[in-house]
Amino acid sequence: MVVKRYLEPILEPVFHMDSYGYRPGKSAHDALAVARRRCWSHDWVLDLDIKSFFDEIDWSLLMKAVRRHTDCKWVLLYLQRWLEAPASMPDGSLVKRTRGTPQGAVISPLLANLFLHYAFDVWMSREYPGVPFERYADDAIGHCRSEAEARDLCRALEARFAECGLRLHPEKTKIVYCKDANRSGAYPEQSFDFLGYSFRPRMANNRHGERFVSFSPAVSKKAGKRMRHTVRRWRLHRRSDLELVEIAKWVRPVLTGWVRYYGRFYPSKLQEELRTIDAYIVRWATRKYKRSRGHTLAVWEWLRSLKRRNPGLFAHWVAGSTVG
Repeated sequence: MVVKRYLEPILEPVFHMDSYGYRPGKSAHDALAVARRRCWSHDWVLDLDIKSFFDEIDWSLLMKAVRRHTDCKWVLLYLQRWLEAPASMPDGSLVKRTRGTPQGAVISPLLANLFLHYAFDVWMSREYPGVPFERYADDAIGHCRSEAEARDLCRALEARFAECGLRLHPEKTKIVYCKDANRSGAYPEQSFDFLGYSFRPRMANNRHGERFVSFSPAVSKKAGKRMRHTVRRWRLHRRSDLELVEIAKWVRPVLTGWVRYYGRFYPSKLQEELRTIDAYIVRWATRKYKRSRGHTLAVWEWLRSLKRRNPGLFAHWVAGSTVG
């Protein structure tokens, strides 16, 4: 989109925050790494969830933010027209829109980030300079020293978002205690999700190989469920028309993406989630080869041997053994 290409270089300097707001060129892994480090040094996290964010963006405030960075008439004109364009429904009817920016549109993430830059990033840096935060798109968390500070921040943000025409989700917004080996308090909320990862107490090894409890991220249950549903839709066990090498080539792009994103932190949890793929491969082998029928344990042993001989055949094998 021409408007997006025009606005991106103009807005890029805007998103470079002293804390960690959205930054072009920075990946979600960068935000996750910063969040993990700050969870180790701060006892509490305010996990924010903006209710129906993309649907509730106020056009007048959004255009006000855009005008701070460009006075190009054609850009402002086309943005206004695009925002006001009615939505086409499956039955062909048109529904008038009065606010929001459509999810999935090319320029929506850019506009949403610009809106939250002023609604959240700048406000946080001005009103709560001692509270570090991470925000990537509309997913945001703040790190607090105490539960009282987290509650005060939550109340202040409710008022701030109300000024901007937004609402915090009353059930999904929560205050989380970062429990680990050095923080043994008993509080009901001890986990939160951020960018597809779940942060919670987990067992880890220190530099001396000793086990301890760390507050760390790993692939979330919701992300794991989506991956398993995708694998189920592949119906690998019924692809008797394909050889194993062809199946591996077919699924490699998706598996590689999962491993590269969800395998960055605590990869053993990802291995557990992707174990279902190996189960489907075993079922595929028992259907394709008559001599394997009724010998499931032998097929599992064959798969373990194959993994040792050719660990790069399937992308998830590279991240570690999931066969067992």
